[in-house]
Amino acid sequence: MFVFASAVTDPDVYSRAAEAGVARLREADPTIEQIVFASVGSIFRNYNLILDQVKDRDDVEALVLIHQDAEIHDPEFLEKVRAALADPEVAIVGCAGAVDVRSIAWWEGSITWASFTHRYDELGGGEIPAFSWLNESLPPYARLGEVDSIDGFVMALSPWAMHNLRFDESLGQIHGYDFDVCMQARTAGKKVVTADLQVVHHHSLRLIDNPETWINAYMRVAEKWDAHIPHNGSRDADWEWRARRAEAEASAARLMGGLEELLRVAHWKQLEAMQNSLSWRITAPLRRLRHRLAKGRA
Repeated sequence: MFVFASAVTDPDVYSRAAEAGVARLREADPTIEQIVFASVGSIFRNYNLILDQVKDRDDVEALVLIHQDAEIHDPEFLEKVRAALADPEVAIVGCAGAVDVRSIAWWEGSITWASFTHRYDELGGGEIPAFSWLNESLPPYARLGEVDSIDGFVMALSPWAMHNLRFDESLGQIHGYDFDVCMQARTAGKKVVTADLQVVHHHSLRLIDNPETWINAYMRVAEKWDAHIPHNGSRDADWEWRARRAEAEASAARLMGGLEELLRVAHWKQLEAMQNSLSWRITAPLRRLRHRLAKGRA
């Protein structure tokens, strides 16, 4: 039996995304159970409360923690998770992940898989698919399998993980929980893997709402796992608070800067859609005529 669980702050978002995706899976497997928590604080705390509900149950083969704005579109989701967890050494399964990860900014490692698409409401709405969303156009470096960390907006935990892992509530409110729990699993000798799970992430183009919470989480997680993460030669092994904060601020700045690129892509897609529309083609002669008249008056 699969249990899907979410911590909800916006019931409407949950109804349109996470609940809708799980409902489609339940049509094929009515045994699926859903746990919905009205958020009671940090995501770390919410997920621990969920774990406490299921960790001692023998009938749960996997616990899927899913953000309220994540919508599963893969009719084979259950089978793919089962296949990944068939290896008893696998503790956590996700749809996006990377290797050579050294911080909660897991995407700064080498991303090996990302089978999701990012849908947003700004600028009239749009979509930016990750590179593994369409299998017919995979880059040569794309591969499934073991990673250092996954993106935690959807993550499946094995029975071992349910019994042995906990989200460290001392680290912050919302950021870093996925990297931290992946590090816990890996230091215990277990695997974190990606699977080709097709998921739609309904999320604003603004990736960080509060940079200070990101910075604080970055620093705390870095301090916790510093001894387990190999340094790449650009950082002093005995770095102090200012160095940690500077690195965290730089990472946050890079992430916020990525918003400009997302906006550029969104504007381009919006313009392309307009120029390919029937109304644009029909009015093309009028625009050319207006251009000639304006040129003649000049």
